[in-house]
Amino acid sequence: MNFCSHCGGPVVLQVPEDDERPRHVCPSCGTIHYQNPKLVVGCIPVWEDRILMCRRNIEPRKGYWTLPAGFLENGETAAAGARRETLEETASTVTDLEPYLMVDIVHIHQIYLMFRSRLLAPDFHPTRESSEVKLLGEADIPWNDIAFKVVEKTLRHYLQDRPSGRFVFRTDKIDNRRLIGS
Repeated sequence: MNFCSHCGGPVVLQVPEDDERPRHVCPSCGTIHYQNPKLVVGCIPVWEDRILMCRRNIEPRKGYWTLPAGFLENGETAAAGARRETLEETASTVTDLEPYLMVDIVHIHQIYLMFRSRLLAPDFHPTRESSEVKLLGEADIPWNDIAFKVVEKTLRHYLQDRPSGRFVFRTDKIDNRRLIGS
């Protein structure tokens, strides 16, 4: 950050009084610009025993498979954001959203909140953000072409829990710099 979004003056990186972290501070107007993690919300959309996945048509990781997810917007709940992202990426509608997994990715300042969900109908198609959208059984998941490590973790937790039908809320973390699928 180089300039203050409030007054346009140049900012400096310093530890403000009564703080312990360096922040961008505007000496002109005194505004402290806090930078906080971004929240990514998404779904595991299920129809019968299959999971709806999409092949990314945008960077990063264009051409790789993912679950529908994206950044939460101001003014929407986490569940509403997950529904919107699913609609934007798969043109489908989900219901019965249940918080399932929260993953901290500290080194890139993101927190993922993934919901279990049910498709209202097996009605979906590619969108501007997805070149391909498919319902996939467990044996059909393209593990070598998963876009992000967080999606792989989500799928593995879900598939581990599915046989028992017991889906407890989980937390996990990715604490290294390797974010893409293994």
